[in-house]
Amino acid sequence: MRKTLRENGLTLAFTALLVLALAGQALTGQASYNDAATDAGLPTLSIVEYVTSSQFTVDVAENWQSEYLQFLLYILLTVWLLQKGSPESKPLDSAGRESDKDQKVGVYADQDSPRWAAVGGWRTELFSRSLGLAMGAVFLGSWAAQLVAGRSAYNAEQLQDLQDPLTWSQYLDAPDFWNRTFQNWQSEFLAVGSMVVFSIYLRERGSPESKPVGTADTATGVEG
Repeated sequence: MRKTLRENGLTLAFTALLVLALAGQALTGQASYNDAATDAGLPTLSIVEYVTSSQFTVDVAENWQSEYLQFLLYILLTVWLLQKGSPESKPLDSAGRESDKDQKVGVYADQDSPRWAAVGGWRTELFSRSLGLAMGAVFLGSWAAQLVAGRSAYNAEQLQDLQDPLTWSQYLDAPDFWNRTFQNWQSEFLAVGSMVVFSIYLRERGSPESKPVGTADTATGVEG
């Protein structure tokens, strides 16, 4: 058990933080919703009703899609784009997909390389892009969930105000959908851009996201 905890500590810690954050969002979101419902003379929701509601779902989905978009773009852009001095960048002479030898694929695979890295053909090509494909799939799935839940939540408010509900195409073109989308995207782009620049000049001893403390600011692609 101790070995499992040590070897999977990062995953377990972030899973626990995710559960706690979702629980906190559910409890505070329910309280906020019920306060507004009481003031408007509308029925309140139990915690189970709230976490299965479109309001809770759209709030979760809009955050998830922006996070996965952030990682998708970061994974793809760092293949080709570089930043001198940042450990978040590859070395300045390594832009691009790199050679089979550098990537240890096909005949250059090690004995303990993943099997699909060694077999060649379409399986190696697919495995070579599997991280970006997975991130892209989760992004599109969570964005679709935001669209579905967002339309449902928006139309519920429309009906309460005796307004006509929106069709799928109308909601996809509505300010509410794109406002929810852009307000999350801009924060993710700011956070990633800040990390790239801050890591040039600032250090965090022992972190692989930082250069070693004594490394020159101009060193690129060096991790602690």
